[in-house]
Amino acid sequence: MRDVPGRRMMVNGTEIYFEESGTGDTWVVFESGAGAGRTLWDRVVPLLGDIAHTVAYDRAGRGRSASAAEPQNIDDMAATLVALVQALTTERVILVGHSMGGLIARRAAETLSPAGLVLVDPTPEAAPNYDNWAPTAKKTDRILAAQQALSHFPPLMRMLTRSYGRKFPVDSYATMLAEDFTPVGLATTRHEIAAVAGAIAEFRRRPPAPPKSGVIVISAIRAAGYQARNLDLIREYQHRYAEQVGGQYEDAASEHIVPAERPEQVATAVRRLVNAWHRGSK
Repeated sequence: MRDVPGRRMMVNGTEIYFEESGTGDTWVVFESGAGAGRTLWDRVVPLLGDIAHTVAYDRAGRGRSASAAEPQNIDDMAATLVALVQALTTERVILVGHSMGGLIARRAAETLSPAGLVLVDPTPEAAPNYDNWAPTAKKTDRILAAQQALSHFPPLMRMLTRSYGRKFPVDSYATMLAEDFTPVGLATTRHEIAAVAGAIAEFRRRPPAPPKSGVIVISAIRAAGYQARNLDLIREYQHRYAEQVGGQYEDAASEHIVPAERPEQVATAVRRLVNAWHRGSK
């Protein structure tokens, strides 16, 4: 398993675990998608060590972080991200969010006013496929409930998650098996999927304010399962969001787990925002 130094901090009443690396006067804080913790970024973080101070963390109830007193919604998760960043640094920050993490990062950006925002195949809540997403969320929960039961038998989970084993380094995948694909980890994933379902209407009613900094949206061009049926809509509304906020949009020759399949592309997007800030500050 991974042996990466980390530390814990009380954030909004919950002990949060995070790992730091790299140097530089810009902080890059990563927000993972549903079902994932800090290890999602294991292939990206080493590519930024020369230009930024990176932070990857586990949300409440995931990985090495403690559970919150109550299941969190997306706004709660954003408040945790805000409090963590504010406790760590007063320097400029770039937020990087994957999938559901894009919702969290966008909401947190309202308070943090980051120097940049990289959204990696983010959840586009305005897309019509989310108009009646409740049945899909319920179906997903049933699948996760079955996986949660099977997770008491690690060899079965290794079989069910072998696609992750092909995408991530061996030690990263071993940590995922030990922390994320467990009864506790999958219970948290179920709560996170419910949080996304609850956030759709809320984000449509009260969308996050447009970021005041550079935005890069990275959109996966391939998908499987439910996402494959709605891939064109998802990509269209990711593109629309980028246009609405005056951001950049780019394709990723990848399925949804872009940080594992195209880590260089994610790192390059972060570098563009760091360099743009340096140019603008001169």
